[in-house]
Amino acid sequence: MRLLPLILLAAWLPVLPAAAQTGRFGSAASASLGPPEAALFPSLAALQDRLEEQGWMVRGQGTFVLQGNAAFRSPYRGESSLAPVANARNTQSVDLVLGRALWEGAEVVINPSITRGFGLSDARGMAAFPNNEAFRLGSTAPYAYVPRVFFRQTLALSADSIASDDDPLRFSRPLPRERVTITIGKFSAFDIFDDNRYAHDPRTQFLNWSLVSGSATDFAADARGYTNGVALEWENGVYAVRGAAFQVAREANGLFLDPSITRAFQMVGSLERFWAIGERQGAVRLIGLLTRARQNSWSDLFQNGFDTFDKNPNTYRRKASMGISFDQEITQDFGVFGRFSWGDHRSQSWMFTEHDMAISAGAALRGQRWGRPSDTIGLGSNIGFASDGRRRYLEAGGIGFIVGDGQLNYRPEWITELYYDARVAPGLHMALNYQLAVNPGYNSDRGPVHLFALRVRSSF
Repeated sequence: MRLLPLILLAAWLPVLPAAAQTGRFGSAASASLGPPEAALFPSLAALQDRLEEQGWMVRGQGTFVLQGNAAFRSPYRGESSLAPVANARNTQSVDLVLGRALWEGAEVVINPSITRGFGLSDARGMAAFPNNEAFRLGSTAPYAYVPRVFFRQTLALSADSIASDDDPLRFSRPLPRERVTITIGKFSAFDIFDDNRYAHDPRTQFLNWSLVSGSATDFAADARGYTNGVALEWENGVYAVRGAAFQVAREANGLFLDPSITRAFQMVGSLERFWAIGERQGAVRLIGLLTRARQNSWSDLFQNGFDTFDKNPNTYRRKASMGISFDQEITQDFGVFGRFSWGDHRSQSWMFTEHDMAISAGAALRGQRWGRPSDTIGLGSNIGFASDGRRRYLEAGGIGFIVGDGQLNYRPEWITELYYDARVAPGLHMALNYQLAVNPGYNSDRGPVHLFALRVRSSF
């Protein structure tokens, strides 16, 4: 309950409107901000502006990540262990965002994507995996799919408006200060929830899964990170209330969603408070999730056998999880963030990481002090804990969907990440990334692991 005073304090902070903060996860493009002359291709940017004036949105991006790990201590390994030899893998994603404005406040958006590549050890070995661009379903050849296709209606509740935010999935036009937004279709739960200003987008910020959101909040998703659902949001620049209902995976970290939407679903709610202390903006978000899926309790697995980990053979079970997310600008170029998340310790994780409780914190500094205002350096750390049930399961040789060494000497998993993201040219960034994983997969017998990455991203 030590967090309660912080939440109460936030309610009494100066009631000054702050900028809206949603939509930056997995940036599928760049918002059309600034004059065309400042873009890498001014003629293309001018064409985008003309198309938006006619009610069309065309944007896109490409991200390449090369990541490797040094050899590390490993007296044994299991089916879901990180390989202890020096290794490197790469991933690539290309997105196109197409939007059409319909009537006042209404738009439809489709986001076709092409991905290829693999994560280290087929994206296994750490409960919070070090590359959020990697899936267990990697591929050597390019794979095309549609992660987002949705309809959105924004209803104005006030006559005054605010400038367009930096959401690449929205048209660049003013938004009503007080509004209700309805989104229906296929998208990511992270498009709506936990949009921490300094730690949410693996294509421009931290790469590790645990620094994209609270790693014990088991948000609905298929194995690539997207789902079908409906979201309802109200916000006025000071407060926001968001709610959503999503389909869940049919199996643990599975690609296919459960079609039984009356029996398998996830409900999510978020209460948010935004403020500005002088010109320094901040926010706190209290998020709650209730999931019903074919997941097992830990006692189910010991009773029915570990081979039923992917799907409970007998019934659907409920699981609750929650998170608190905080960010605060300290100076014009420096800000801090923190998260706490907790999942129902009675049941297995189903769709995100394999943490049952986690706490993270960090900071980001833009490069204004050394003459590079578009550069960013970020430092973040996350400690993830396993429930007693998960510990017993892993100690008995159980294999999760991303962790399982065959045996276990338990310690909390501790990830620290440092990155420097540099603007090479308008719309082109390159980042160097280092991560230290202590007790990977909760196992103090293995590691520590040193991981290095290069990220290159171009967007328009």
